Amino acid sequence: MYKNLYIALLHYPVYNKRGDIVTTAVTNMDLHDISRAARTYDVKGFYIITPIEQQQAFVERILRHWQEEYGIIYNPSRKEAFDIIRLEETLDDAITAISQESGEKVHVVVTSASSRREPLTYEALKEKISKSEETFLIVFGTGWGIADEVVEKADFFVEPIRGSSDYNHLSVRSAAAITLDRLCGQ
Repeated sequence: MYKNLYIALLHYPVYNKRGDIVTTAVTNMDLHDISRAARTYDVKGFYIITPIEQQQAFVERILRHWQEEYGIIYNPSRKEAFDIIRLEETLDDAITAISQESGEKVHVVVTSASSRREPLTYEALKEKISKSEETFLIVFGTGWGIADEVVEKADFFVEPIRGSSDYNHLSVRSAAAITLDRLCGQ
């Protein structure tokens, strides 16, 4: 739908439940589920952001299996979803790579389960993306949320996803799918 939409899964800097800034572990399930949702909604790239070399090697090993080894034969559509995954050490590195690829300014949009600054509605964000020639990067956090230093530097903050109860602890995979459907769904 959009020629200018990317997403990122941020593993650093994020909070743990005590409020400390930490690096979270990459999970195989996040790679599989979010890449499939991103490919379904025609996202141009899905960035995994982690500064930990062992975690980068873990991502590369999973990608290699589905893009070059037995995974291609076992499930060719998984290769197609994994083809949009990119790996970067920092969010700034991802922004630079996207800017170089798109030739456009990158607008960073952060997500959160709680309101941390004045949010855009999904409808307002959808309109901004659809009317712009510039590029947008939607950043999803892991752990207990994206660190304030990232939120403060972002261009936009999208409203939290709210269910019909007071329970509000979606997996990042669910939040990514809901966000993509609200922005790109028919």
